[in-house]
Amino acid sequence: MLPRIDIHAHAFHQKIAEKATLQLKEHYKMLPVGNGTWEDMVPRLKACGIQYSTVLSAATKKEQVEPANKYAVSLMKTPGVIPFGTMHPDYEDIDGMLAYLWDNGVRGIKLHPDFQGFRLDDPRLDKLFGAIEGRFTLLVHVGDRLPPKENPSCPYKVAAIHKKYPKLQMVAAHFGGVWHWQYVLDAMQGMNDIYMDTSSTLFAIPQDLLEQIYHAFPKENFLFGSDYPLGDCANEIRLLQERLRLSDTEIEGIMTNANALGLTEGHQPL
Repeated sequence: MLPRIDIHAHAFHQKIAEKATLQLKEHYKMLPVGNGTWEDMVPRLKACGIQYSTVLSAATKKEQVEPANKYAVSLMKTPGVIPFGTMHPDYEDIDGMLAYLWDNGVRGIKLHPDFQGFRLDDPRLDKLFGAIEGRFTLLVHVGDRLPPKENPSCPYKVAAIHKKYPKLQMVAAHFGGVWHWQYVLDAMQGMNDIYMDTSSTLFAIPQDLLEQIYHAFPKENFLFGSDYPLGDCANEIRLLQERLRLSDTEIEGIMTNANALGLTEGHQPL
């Protein structure tokens, strides 16, 4: 049986966990379910039979790229953790940092344009996309309250990246775009090799949009994500089953689809 994976979660170093969790609370106006540490997340994962979880971070300025990625590398030997690196377009030595991550076993990059202060269509990102295409998995936050043209990220920007870099293995977070779900089908339908995670969506997405998106794309492209500490994996699993009326086999598919990304090699499960 394939291991269950939470593809979208955050766990912070003890020194900054309280501050980082507070920033998430203030930015998203959501009450966190935990304190943002790996130690708090582990029992939640185990209770749901989840063997692996990503630990995602996003450097809000270039000076944070190196410490964030050093933290990611430090987690490589922690059982259950799949650490993702991060990048910022202002960071000068993109090739050198990617080599550092690759040489230390990190195979994923997380971008959160809205939180990091740049646009997903910033031409400075072309070098990064070209360098990680065919190598790293890119997990990108998509959507927010502004309309697509004004928002730093949106489903249309994801689609444009996919067209330009078709071999880039990409996960569009939040069912393709939080608060942008009405644009997902228009922008991305037919792009059957873009993955989507299920995080930070089920509490708000209208039922008709949820069903339209779920039935418009290959089922193996939907990856479970809790968005801990903003979400709890047990509650997210329950909502998935209830709102999409999934069988046990179907929910197991969502819980294990992320194995296709090839991110668990060399990692110990919980």
